[in-house]
Amino acid sequence: MPEIKVDDEVVQLILKEKTDYRVCTACRGPALVPISVKPPKDSDIKIPIGDYTLYVSIVQSNYINRVSIDMLYDENDIYSCPALSQLKNMGWIDKN
Repeated sequence: MPEIKVDDEVVQLILKEKTDYRVCTACRGPALVPISVKPPKDSDIKIPIGDYTLYVSIVQSNYINRVSIDMLYDENDIYSCPALSQLKNMGWIDKN
């Protein structure tokens, strides 16, 4: 299993938001999103962050060795990226 470092800013984000996050594949590359946007898969690498988990897609784990805050998705990406906009149409993301 590859070693993946997590930047302090990402750790602070997860602890502040009090939710699990996932690094998944999006149109612009790896995207750091709450699991409400892209649920984890059984094949994900699990990185404990306090009481929460950072899931890393097995696909992305082949390409990254670090999770940084610049991977945090922009809400506009939900509309412009088919990999994320499909989730909005399925009702997994609040439409307001």
